[in-house]
This record gives sequence, C-alpha cells and structure tokens, in this order.
Amino acid sequence: MHNIKELEKCLDYQFKNKDLILEALTHKSFKKPYNNERLEFLGDAVLNLIVGEYLFYKFPDSNEGELSKIRASLVNEKGFTLLANKINLGDYIYMSSAEDRNQGRLKASILSDAFEAIMGAIYIESGIEVLKPIILKLLERSYDKINLDELFSDYKTALQEITQARFGCIPEYRLVKAFGPDHKKEFEMEIYIDDKLYGKAIDKSKKLAQQKVAKIAIDKLKSKKD
Repeated sequence: MHNIKELEKCLDYQFKNKDLILEALTHKSFKKPYNNERLEFLGDAVLNLIVGEYLFYKFPDSNEGELSKIRASLVNEKGFTLLANKINLGDYIYMSSAEDRNQGRLKASILSDAFEAIMGAIYIESGIEVLKPIILKLLERSYDKINLDELFSDYKTALQEITQARFGCIPEYRLVKAFGPDHKKEFEMEIYIDDKLYGKAIDKSKKLAQQKVAKIAIDKLKSKKD
C-alpha cells in the first residue's frame, strides 16, 4: 500500500477527515465494519451531474440525445477506470489478500467503484464547487478530445480487428442516402462484411453513422460467437 499523501497530491486535494478517505478506499472484501459502497453510490450521482453540466456548456449546439451519448461514454465503468488509473488508484485500495492475489487492483469494477467513492467523499467534505475542478482536470488529462467522433472512434477500429481475424477482410461502409435540410442533414449507412449486410444506421454525419453501424455489427458478431 502506498502512502495516501501521494494520492492526495495526485488529486490536488487534502482530506481533513482521514476516516472518510479510508472508507472510500475500502473494498467490501476487506474485513472492516465499513466499505466504500455508500460513497460509491453518492459519487456516481455527483459525477453524472458535474459531467452533464460540463457538456451542457462545452457543446452549446448539441441536442439532448447527443449530450446523453457523450455523457454515457464518459460516465461508466470504462471511463472511471481510465480516470482511476490516471491517479494510480489501484495502489491505494484496501482489499482482502485473496482479492489482491486475484488481480483485484487491476479490475475495472473495483477501480471504477473506488473512483466514484473518492469523488463522493470529496463532495461530502468540501462540496460540489471544490470537486468540480478536480474531476474536470482529470477528464481533460485523460482525453485528447471530448466529442462524439473521438469518443466513438474505437468501434470502427475494433470491428476491423475482428473482421480481419475472423474473415480475412475489412468492413465496407456504404452510404445509402442523405436526407433532410442542409442545417439538419442525416445520413443512412450500411455495413457489409464479406459482401454480407450486417446492419444499417442513421446519424447526423457520415462518421457518426459509420461508428453506430460498426457497433451494430460488433454486437451481431459477438452474439453469433456466443
């Protein structure tokens, strides 16, 4: 276990109540009369609010659906694990020896929960205005760009890796049609793998439609494998 002062330095925040930080770092496998699940619950709600407000002002021209998509791609287990790793959170979590031996410090679920708990603890102790810059600084350190194109760009890459391994080919994206007025145009895209249609999707740009249909194809290929 590392010294908690190092974690506070990474967060640029010093806990006044050391019991609170200990609770936030305690996994349920560690035999104590407390664990971080309640703080995790609170942290999740606060993170949703802070990230939602951040996106609201960052993207004044985006509609509710687009903002929800971006938030969903940030406020989830994968997103929180990325932020947890930025502060080396796995080094500080109290867990049972068995969980530790079982690579618990690398598990996304444990890292994500602990990250939410830490944020919940800072919120309880110092309020939302102190917590907000901590979260936003971590977000901006963790992502080169925060927008729909960047956050969903991994679906096309992931699909190409799958199709090359399984079929020895790359997916083909075909634009079916573009429709709607110029200021609100939408694009319908189809995806073919080995000349077989795997899905259709519509979105407000060709790039986003491709990402969406790539995800549909990934889900279809996974379900076939299962």
